[in-house]
Amino acid sequence: MSEQTELPVPDTADVRSGVEVSEGILSVLPLLGEWHGEGQAAGTGGDHRFGQWVRFAHDGRGFLAYESRTWRLTDDGKIVGPDVRESGFWRPRGNDDVELLVAAPDGLLEIYVGTARTTTSWELSSDVVARTPDAPEVTRSVRLYGIVEGALMYAIDRAVGDGPLRPTMSARLERIR
Repeated sequence: MSEQTELPVPDTADVRSGVEVSEGILSVLPLLGEWHGEGQAAGTGGDHRFGQWVRFAHDGRGFLAYESRTWRLTDDGKIVGPDVRESGFWRPRGNDDVELLVAAPDGLLEIYVGTARTTTSWELSSDVVARTPDAPEVTRSVRLYGIVEGALMYAIDRAVGDGPLRPTMSARLERIR
């Protein structure tokens, strides 16, 4: 087991410990925590299952830090290896407006704007998609997140070039912390 570095101003993924929650993140507070589960992905390499761990944390300021790691699974659930990885920030803006900044190591950077549809669901559309020369040719993206019966569920649709939005990833994650 590896040691964790002790930071002088740590993040927390739990409202019961750590720094006080900023009023600025109340519209996304239900996301706070660590989540784990499985999903389905579609893409140029074909459809496949994946496992996923997601963490939403705060440090007392008006945003949530977001980190996601996935790993490929065979049809019978065996781990094949690492898959999509992302990090970013959820930035509430006013009552129901929210921004999401997401960076991925494949060279894709997406900035989303959207709204809280309910107290536990959010709809976001890409405002800016930037990519390195060898990144996937994503031009538009939509993300839907919702907490349903205690589980975090989401769907990501993406468009390539002038093409239509197509389902890319979806998952059901259970709160582990």
